[in-house]
Amino acid sequence: MKRRLIIFAVAALVAANVYAQPVPDTDFKPPIEKPAYSQGAGPVVMIDEAHHNWHTATGRYLPFADLLRRDGYAVQASKSPFSIDALKQGNILVIANALNKRNDNYWVPPYPSAFTDEEIKAVHDWVQGGGSLLLIADHLPWPAAADKLASAFGVHYSPGHALDEKTQAEPIIFKRSDGTLAEHRITDGRSANERVDSVATFTGSAFRVDKGGEPLLIFGPGVVSFTPTNFWMFDTNSPRIPVTGWFQGSVLRVGKGRVAVFGEAAMFSAQVDGTNRVPFGMNTPEAKRNPQFILNLLHWLSGLMDK
Repeated sequence: MKRRLIIFAVAALVAANVYAQPVPDTDFKPPIEKPAYSQGAGPVVMIDEAHHNWHTATGRYLPFADLLRRDGYAVQASKSPFSIDALKQGNILVIANALNKRNDNYWVPPYPSAFTDEEIKAVHDWVQGGGSLLLIADHLPWPAAADKLASAFGVHYSPGHALDEKTQAEPIIFKRSDGTLAEHRITDGRSANERVDSVATFTGSAFRVDKGGEPLLIFGPGVVSFTPTNFWMFDTNSPRIPVTGWFQGSVLRVGKGRVAVFGEAAMFSAQVDGTNRVPFGMNTPEAKRNPQFILNLLHWLSGLMDK
């Protein structure tokens, strides 16, 4: 996605988006020194596939699902609208790049919420009761579609593209050494081998948390959120807001449950692009610690780090 996307705007207001589509890197299997659970005996992770998601357990998030399965989690697709009964089927809900039906393969404004008010209430009540949510919304249009759900937890996305204002280069590397990767139980892990000192992301969005948020990925100096009206249509003259100090990853506790919010999706994926199979995501050299970061994050969401 992102730099690999090819966009053709036609007519005065836009008419179509045509994009190259990377495929999952099924050969990418980073080692797991000591799986957290016996095979399939861990918490049930439900990956949302009911909201026109760009990333699914059988698609671009297949390597993510495989990583969790090899750590012992029971991973399944969530193909029904969110309700208390549906959510009771699992322990951790992963929502990655959900869209409203209106924007499925049509990424032009407006970008309505991907979720109904009833679904948002069901997810909030489920988390309050002890469920764990991992909410991921990449750059525009996804943060706009996810913002109403995020706001129910006091999280507010900037509906744009978070990039270094001068270079607009990716990836962005969050480092413990410069404070952009926060000191946290998740980044420390449960042992020296699980410690994470850097995490790579590949363009996404920025967000703020009203209160109670524990930052993980913090934007450093020079990062802005380009806020075009339309998908990926920005240049040096486009509107932008500075997002230094904003988050691209954070966790918070809500009632008896837990929430992790991220503004970038490719960091959880491993994809290859084109005939040369160019890596994109956690299979790139810059993202070599992303898999461990992901496992640490899931260990926090499942309560394993409390033991």
